[in-house]
Amino acid sequence: MRILLAEDDSDIASYVEQGLGELGHVVTRVTDGEDALHIGATECFEAIVLDRMLPRLEGLDVLRRLRAASVRTPVLVLTAKGGVADRVDGLDAGADDYLIKPFAMAELVARLNALARRPPMNEVVTRLVVGDIALDVLRREVTRAGRSVHLQPREFQLLELLMRNAGRAVTRTMFLEEVWGFHFDPQTNIVESHLSRMRSRLREGFAGDPIETIRGVGYRMRADG
Repeated sequence: MRILLAEDDSDIASYVEQGLGELGHVVTRVTDGEDALHIGATECFEAIVLDRMLPRLEGLDVLRRLRAASVRTPVLVLTAKGGVADRVDGLDAGADDYLIKPFAMAELVARLNALARRPPMNEVVTRLVVGDIALDVLRREVTRAGRSVHLQPREFQLLELLMRNAGRAVTRTMFLEEVWGFHFDPQTNIVESHLSRMRSRLREGFAGDPIETIRGVGYRMRADG
């Protein structure tokens, strides 16, 4: 993999760069947020390892700007901040995974490999239609009965996962893994709160809710919308 590493701690950066290099990965290393933003937005990488506390531009600001520029490269945030609120902030900013310092190289590598296994954009359908709802992955647009529906980035991802699994139940664990890149439960209501807002936006001006709650299981997008 070609990996962008944004880390200002020279010891940690050298440790990660050497470990990934020994496994055959090509690492581009930067030490501040502005360089991370510029290189991350203009060059192609399979993954970005992003320290949260960077000089010149804070890591989460880098992440928000990359996502606003439609950069979909998987991002793993490294941070010493391990509180629930800190993890939620990182995920809401657009992170695909979150790793707390200090960390083991084996876990970092495993998480990067998990991100790399996600199918590239050219192997997936980029326009989804279920009932009267249409979602364009490339344009990041959602419409219902031809009417535009504005969704926040995480809400868009939740709807995309539901539409790709229309007629089938999507569990909380699936949402955490596919939308947030979590392979553990952060013990927050992050899934439920985002789903609630997304469903409210879809229902606005319409009588029916295209998403049903399956108690004790998860959520399902009705195949007929």
